[in-house]
This record gives sequence, structure tokens and C-alpha cells, in this order.
Amino acid sequence: MLGGRIWKGKRGRAVGAGMVQAGLGGFNTTIALERGTQPFHQIDRQSYIKPIQHMLAGFNFFDPATEKKLACHPDLPDFAREHAYKGKSTAQHATGDLIVIAFYFLLRIGEYTAGTKRKKKTRRRQFREKDVTFFKQKKGMLTALPRDTPAEEIMMADAATLRISNKKNGHAGASVHHWALTNEPNKCPVRALGRRVAHIRRHATNGNALLCAFWDQMGRGDVTGGMVRFSVKYAAAVLDYPVRGILIDRIDTHSLHSGGACALSVAGFKPHEIMKMGRWAPNSLSFMEYIQQQLSTFSAGMSDAMSKIKPFTNMEGATNSDDLRAGTIH
Repeated sequence: MLGGRIWKGKRGRAVGAGMVQAGLGGFNTTIALERGTQPFHQIDRQSYIKPIQHMLAGFNFFDPATEKKLACHPDLPDFAREHAYKGKSTAQHATGDLIVIAFYFLLRIGEYTAGTKRKKKTRRRQFREKDVTFFKQKKGMLTALPRDTPAEEIMMADAATLRISNKKNGHAGASVHHWALTNEPNKCPVRALGRRVAHIRRHATNGNALLCAFWDQMGRGDVTGGMVRFSVKYAAAVLDYPVRGILIDRIDTHSLHSGGACALSVAGFKPHEIMKMGRWAPNSLSFMEYIQQQLSTFSAGMSDAMSKIKPFTNMEGATNSDDLRAGTIH
């Protein structure tokens, strides 16, 4: 069975139940994107079919519980960028800017960092310099800036768009658009994107260079997931995240993606708007995993509102003792 093959692992080492579920989810999403159906789920699209539920329950019995990474706050990417620019390292500058971009544009780690040797075969593609378009507002209309626009004008852009080149998540040609934070340029994702593009264009002209590329006295380099992970954990430690109930062990690169989604949700944006920004498929079930319900803001005022409801009448009334459904546990 497919689940058993995933559980055995590529190197003969058994993986955790969470990895099996993630693997099945990947197969399920691939089929759903191509055919519009989810073969591993029941009709309600909320639960796996019974055989898969039983299989995962068996794996979970021998597997310690998996803990999802927690969402970060908007102050983490801001601190990471500020700390990166205290030094003169081009690699640190690139890492700081990419953390800001990843948080606001809801990017996945493989989309803005260089791939590792173990993960060469993947449908996910990194964003390139030519996937970025900057806009300037003129007479109430947004006008795309040409590719040969000077760096000074790019840094004054009013908005920017990232366009995805394949359909690993969402669909090919999907784009993510953001307006510039004119009142807070240091926190602005459009300014961070402008710094990345301006740096790349000084060293490469064909547009195929990845957003994670940088050049220093040693030559060309790429920002890796490990570099982002170290910066994110360091920022969380300095900002004293454990006091907020967020352990450092549960902060990772995934926290930027989840943090951006949670920030949009807390700010009042609707689920379909967040799904559009994060490029989730319309029928994606994984989307809700990113909106972490343990955030205190989601339950703010709930107990007060619950205590003030008016008495209500149960319209079903008394059940008939002969009605077998009355004794059914739902």
C-alpha cells in the first residue's frame, strides 16, 4: 500500500506518522489539482476515508505526537531585517530581505531559497528576478515599470507583483501583489523586494537569477534554508518569544508562511482572500492548518459574548422514547 511504502522511507528507515500523512496529502493534492477531486477523502472533504484513518491510527500508536511549527509575529521579520543590516555582509542583507518578503508574500521555503542536494527533484520552483514586476501609480492608474528602470526608481515603486512559474501550489501564472508601506519603508516588503532586484541586476542581466542569489567578494552565493532558519530562531530568541508562549524549538522557516497567514486572518481578511494571497487551491484542506486557532486574538471577547446570550428554547422539543434516533450518540 502507498502509506506503507512512505512509512518505510527511501533509506530503509521508518518515518513518522506525520510524514506519512504529509506524503499522502501531497499525492492527494496533486490529484486534486489535476482532476478536481480528492480520492483519499470522504464526500464531506473533511476526513480521510476509513482505511486511511485506520492506517494512520496504527502508525500514530507507535509514533510520538508531532508538533506543528508556530506562527511568528510581524516583529520577527522586521527585527531580522534590521539586525541583518547592522553588518556589512551581503549574505546577511539578502537573508534579512528575504525573510521580510517571505512573511508578507506568504512564500514557502523552497520558493525563495536555494535547494539542497537531497531535494533536487521537486515541482516547486524558486522565484527569479524576472518573476518580479514593479508598479508606479500615475494619474490614479498603476503602470508597470520596464525592466531597465533605474534602481532609484525601483526603490520608489508603489507596488510589486510576484508571478509563479509553475503549479506546485495553486496554478501556473498565479501572482501575489502588495502595495508599498510608504509610512514605514523599513518594514516594507516592496522595498525589500526592490533591494533584492537592484542587487541582482547589478550582477546578472538575463533575469533568470534566483531571488536568493547574492554576490560578494567571494563571488556568487545563494541564501539557503539553513541561513533563514538560523536568522528566524535568533530573532525569536532576542525578541523573547517563549514569554509569549512560543518556544524556540517550535519556530522555524515554516513560521514565516504560517505567520503571514495568521496576520492576515487577525487583520480581518476573509479566508478566500488569504487563500488567494497564499496561492492555495480553492478546495485545499491544508489551508486551515496555517490559521492557528491557539492565538489569543481568535478567542478575544468570546467568553464575554457567550455569557450574555439570551435564554433559548430547543425547538426539537422532548424526544420520543420509542424513537431509536433519540438514543444515538452523534
